[in-house]
Amino acid sequence: MTVVELASFVIAVLALLMAPGPTNTLMALAGTQKGFLRMVRFVPAELAGYLTTTMPLSWIGSAVFNDWPVAAMTIKVLAAIWVLHLAVKLWASSERGMGHYQVTARRVYLTTVLNPKALIFGLVILHPAVEERFLLHLALFCFCVAAIAIAWGSVGALATRLNARDARFAVAHRIASIWLTIVSVTIFSSAFAS
Repeated sequence: MTVVELASFVIAVLALLMAPGPTNTLMALAGTQKGFLRMVRFVPAELAGYLTTTMPLSWIGSAVFNDWPVAAMTIKVLAAIWVLHLAVKLWASSERGMGHYQVTARRVYLTTVLNPKALIFGLVILHPAVEERFLLHLALFCFCVAAIAIAWGSVGALATRLNARDARFAVAHRIASIWLTIVSVTIFSSAFAS
């Protein structure tokens, strides 16, 4: 494997991971709610969520989805419903105060398992598990997941350090809720587009 191939892989992973999405939104909120040090505890939950989805897909995903296209559609619909559920919870918490919706490791894990990015990683970006470069790519992928999760959480923690008050938390929750609703609608429409 050449350095150029390795760099291309890392760039593809980072580009997809850095894009705003449901998991990144939760990590930023975790940083906002809990501060940097407590937010870092959620990184293993995000990594476990990605591995839960990407590992089986790297082994059998393409074959399963080619043989049963309804399986891919079902996963997308479930992901859209989960993201919409998060959006509604965040919106409701913005009206009641930030203490009503707390980011938890379980929520980060489930959101990541159902994150459409995990499908792309498992089916497109990570090579099949039988290839010799798979372990190196998997190690780089895990490192990138942890780094980007910490970066998004740091953004949220920085907002807290900048003397954010409850009103700002409510605005942040509403913005996150609107964004997650857009993501949910996009996922749902892509499920029926193919």
